[in-house]
Amino acid sequence: MALNIIFMGTPDFAVPILKSISNLNHNILEVYTQPPQKKNRGQKIQNSPIHNFSNKLNLPVRCPIVFDEKEINHIKKLNPDLVIVVAYGKILPAKILNSDKPLFINVHASLLPRWRGAAPIQRAIMNLDHETGVSIMKIVTQLDAGPVLLQSKIKITKETNYKELSDQMSELGVKLILDTLKLIEDKRANFKEQNESEATYAKKIEKTETKINWNDDAEKIIAKINAFSPNPGSWFDLNGNRIKIIKAKKVLSKGIPGTILDDNLTIACSKNAIRIVELKKESKQKMTADEFLKGNKIKTGQSLN
Repeated sequence: MALNIIFMGTPDFAVPILKSISNLNHNILEVYTQPPQKKNRGQKIQNSPIHNFSNKLNLPVRCPIVFDEKEINHIKKLNPDLVIVVAYGKILPAKILNSDKPLFINVHASLLPRWRGAAPIQRAIMNLDHETGVSIMKIVTQLDAGPVLLQSKIKITKETNYKELSDQMSELGVKLILDTLKLIEDKRANFKEQNESEATYAKKIEKTETKINWNDDAEKIIAKINAFSPNPGSWFDLNGNRIKIIKAKKVLSKGIPGTILDDNLTIACSKNAIRIVELKKESKQKMTADEFLKGNKIKTGQSLN
């Protein structure tokens, strides 16, 4: 049985999932995404990745600034069977979630009830979790607290960065959403309540978190670098320039935290040190540490901000 579906999503993470649904015999009535935004220094207006992909498929796109009565009535008139939400970035009003139809489901990038909230991928990496996963849940008014239909796990290594993990989890989300649609079609969807006592929250990433604190230990600093790579990036100040670290490795060395220990961009932390492998100077392209050192002088013993 073909389902009438509304899709709600915004970032690159959601694109493979929308693509997989569009390849089925279901009817995508409309796509909701965040409004176009000004990006970078040129302040050029850019559509979201989901907006651009929907345009390629000639799907109707809607970008409400607020989810008001007008939007609720619009969805009711469309009369969908199912609304699929994937990193949309807006809170849906209780008035529509509490209605009998449609069914609202979410593809969430964690093993719920762990890491409910806005930044589950980054928080899992920063917390040095060994695994995470994707959950398919029914959306309720409480944040990411709805009953879960399906889950699948994925490993996190100490080298895994945000981009790599996000891409892997998006592909995992594709598999789970296809399984979900089959269960719903066959009327075999069985949602299981979450254990509230195990809930943790992945709060939104604040700009202040991206600056490196050399008083943290090396393992924690590398986890933060990986969690924010490639964007927004973890950074430190070197001679008045913001240096974003793309990749680093732990070194068994010691010194006063924030001190440059050698000519290889090894920097002391509260425990051990990190050696920068790849970096990006403000307004410059990404480069290796060796490339950076050819054109920039550093001093052993220099203290960093």
